[in-house]
Amino acid sequence: MNSIRKTFGLATRTYRGLDWLAPLGDLLLRLYVANVFWKAGLVKIQSWSSTLYLFSEEYKVPLLAPEIAAYMGTGVELFFPVLLAFGLAGRLAAFVLFVFNIIAVVSYPTLNAAGLADHQLWGLLLALLVLRGPGKLSLDHLLWPRLQKRVGA
Repeated sequence: MNSIRKTFGLATRTYRGLDWLAPLGDLLLRLYVANVFWKAGLVKIQSWSSTLYLFSEEYKVPLLAPEIAAYMGTGVELFFPVLLAFGLAGRLAAFVLFVFNIIAVVSYPTLNAAGLADHQLWGLLLALLVLRGPGKLSLDHLLWPRLQKRVGA
């Protein structure tokens, strides 16, 4: 019986430690995914003529003209990762990037298996952020209670 108590005590301390580290994990998750999309946006603005070429010849974004798709895609990749990194409107930012990620896969028919695996990973991580939220180390966690008090919700 004593060994069961010791094991249970160790498990309890381990779980508490992991709970204490969870906000850091949420932050690292947000920063990782935000970095992926942010870098893609930076690449697009470094050579706008190449970006326009890719959107007109390689990427087949449904329902949008290539130039509009290029501006919108670049805008999404430069704006929403910043929100996600800071955890400001974190669920919204994750959701927009989740949808954007799906559109990217659908729009690039010659995506290879490694590229598809990357997009699947990013999609899974973004879905997790949509469901769980940005965590305690976020502006949402800091500002949301104050906003609720102000609005009276």
